[in-house]
Amino acid sequence: MAGSGELTAGAVALQRFGLGPKPGQGEVFRAQIREKLLAEIAAGGVAQPAGVPFSGTVEIGKALFAFEDQEKREREARRIASATHAQASQQGSPQAMEMVGAAPQAQPAGPQNQMAPAKPPNEPALPYRTYRDEVKSRVDLALAAETGFSERLVMFWSNHFCIGATKSTIGRIMAGAYEREAIRPHVFGRFEDMLIAAESHPAMLDFLDNRQSIGPNSPAGRRQGRGLNENLAREIMELHTLGVSGGYSQGDVTNLARILTGWTMAGRDGRLGFPGSFIFNPGQHEPGVTPLLGRDYAQPDLAQGVAALTDLARQPATAHFIATKLVRHFVADDPTPPLVEALAATFRDSGGDLGAVYRALIGNDAAWMAPATKIRSPQEFMLASYRALGRKPDFGQIIGPVGVMGQPFWQPSGPNGYADSNAAWGSAEGLKTRVDVAAGWGRQAAGSVADPRVLADDILGPLLSPETKQAVARAESKPQAIALLLMSPEFQRR
Repeated sequence: MAGSGELTAGAVALQRFGLGPKPGQGEVFRAQIREKLLAEIAAGGVAQPAGVPFSGTVEIGKALFAFEDQEKREREARRIASATHAQASQQGSPQAMEMVGAAPQAQPAGPQNQMAPAKPPNEPALPYRTYRDEVKSRVDLALAAETGFSERLVMFWSNHFCIGATKSTIGRIMAGAYEREAIRPHVFGRFEDMLIAAESHPAMLDFLDNRQSIGPNSPAGRRQGRGLNENLAREIMELHTLGVSGGYSQGDVTNLARILTGWTMAGRDGRLGFPGSFIFNPGQHEPGVTPLLGRDYAQPDLAQGVAALTDLARQPATAHFIATKLVRHFVADDPTPPLVEALAATFRDSGGDLGAVYRALIGNDAAWMAPATKIRSPQEFMLASYRALGRKPDFGQIIGPVGVMGQPFWQPSGPNGYADSNAAWGSAEGLKTRVDVAAGWGRQAAGSVADPRVLADDILGPLLSPETKQAVARAESKPQAIALLLMSPEFQRR
């Protein structure tokens, strides 16, 4: 029989490293939580969401360009019809009015016209429909997960290598595919593989404008008079690898931008690759040997960028930066130096083997015994609440709460992603919004929760304080009791 201290540590761990307990995960489960987390790492894979509308970027690119072409035809048809109607109104003759009916109409969707699938009645346009279905599939996966540790890691890395779904139509329709293709396959693999996959994905190249970056001395640069865009290079060094204090200069940023010229997305003509897919365009690549962080890169074409990213992934500053972010995310806003150094050393010694880094985190008692001071982010709060209540939300019940709480999926305000600190989520206004959201969930779940007192004991176990137990028992109604449980310090903090 596990001791009370072990059960308490297991209860904290399920919230700290996972997405929170589900009903029925009692003492035995809590006592085995470390073994379960290590088993997830040993399995070495992350599940892919089911029911997504497109298998990947190739299908998405084809559908997106067809959608845009169809919209263009429809706009042109409306323009001609409007102009014809205005002309007929001015002339006022029956013959002129008949011309309105003869105005060109948008072509019907069909394979013969290579159009996007017709929009169902009362449904949003294709990009938002795709975004909606991708979000729903992820939430379903997170709610079904046993511990949620793997999904937490996906959320962490997706935010580390963030893109913005609202910047462009490409971002909106590809956000889910980006996470499925660039993040999930590498969560338990090597950091350098995830780095290369993320930076070469069309969604990232669009988000950080590398599609507009052209080597000044490349054939395209000389012909068009265009030059570098340094956004991707800057964020790779500042946000994805070395960190802002990682020892690089503005000259290094410019040179990395030169190295990454030609990394772009195939256009609708498919001349260099499947429309919407990643391609290397040699006609846009800056020629010659380029120095970066004291080393010369003379590799040809795409290999030059791959070599530069590989070396950035293996820099000691990158190991320390990633270790700090992991400890801040899972343990405390102010990471303790010994725990950070333990993870950084594992990162360096293993060549960026992320599974080894996670094992170092889970195996370190300091990560388990730290006080539960981290406030769950809005997405974590939503997932933990629906897991605890056994709810299966529709899209509106997902996007509404995280939207009002300030963390909609794949929509950070900038390339640094969503903040990972109590200051970001624990403001008075933020907590007031959570109270309102929790009250709504309490009303929704009142019919399916038999006794909130039993649920509180089941979900929180040894973490349940006398104060929270009493507050739930004395609530004026069942919805209020559920809301008090969800807003309790034991549930909010991990």
